[in-house]
Amino acid sequence: MYNFLKSVAKNIIPQKALVNNEEKFRRFLIPFYKGKNHECNVCGTKLKNFAQLNNGDLICPICGSISRARRLYQLLTEEFFKPGIAVLDFSPFRILYKKWKKKNDIQYFATDFGNDFIADYRYDITNIDCKDETFDLIICYHILEHIIDDRKAMSELIRVLKKDGKVLIQTPFKEGEIYEDYSIVTDEERLKHFGQEDHVRIYSVEGLENRLREAGFQVEVRTFEGDKYCGFAQNEKVLVCMK
Repeated sequence: MYNFLKSVAKNIIPQKALVNNEEKFRRFLIPFYKGKNHECNVCGTKLKNFAQLNNGDLICPICGSISRARRLYQLLTEEFFKPGIAVLDFSPFRILYKKWKKKNDIQYFATDFGNDFIADYRYDITNIDCKDETFDLIICYHILEHIIDDRKAMSELIRVLKKDGKVLIQTPFKEGEIYEDYSIVTDEERLKHFGQEDHVRIYSVEGLENRLREAGFQVEVRTFEGDKYCGFAQNEKVLVCMK
């Protein structure tokens, strides 16, 4: 039902209106999904079930958080957000952007180089327009697989990170070696080889870890168990990088 309603809404409502009024539209879904079997930790709604997207991921129909957004929210609120820190968030999840913008005890810098995400800045991750050691925490979720010169991006991340700061990094992963081929340039071929039209590689966990270490980071690979109640994915990986 969720995917059908989403498709109908996209066909009859302008994209800008959908984004600006997302919370109002989602309220209409509450009677269909509210229950006691699950709970979204982002919006706090208890649900009969999460909605399943076409890719198999579980989305909260009430706030729009997908599984990795809910896990990130848990990590940030329980461990990484501290009063007074400066946070740089690349291409933020909409629901998390709205939450963090309301927080008065952190400095929150949301950036997106394109126009696909709500953001206040347009930083190029390979040439971040900020002074050295500006940020205590950087969120870099599903970004590096889009960047051709990912080594330059990593050098910029470590440059603008404060001493003892942390970068949280996640990408899609595969087994074996990093797969990248810069002769693949069309949307169709990138979809076929990398899984998405605007991806330029698929990392392995070990390959990304090694590349980050070469850039000067200390890297901790964290693996998380699934949680059906909260709709968390099984064996989710997050790389916690320190300067």
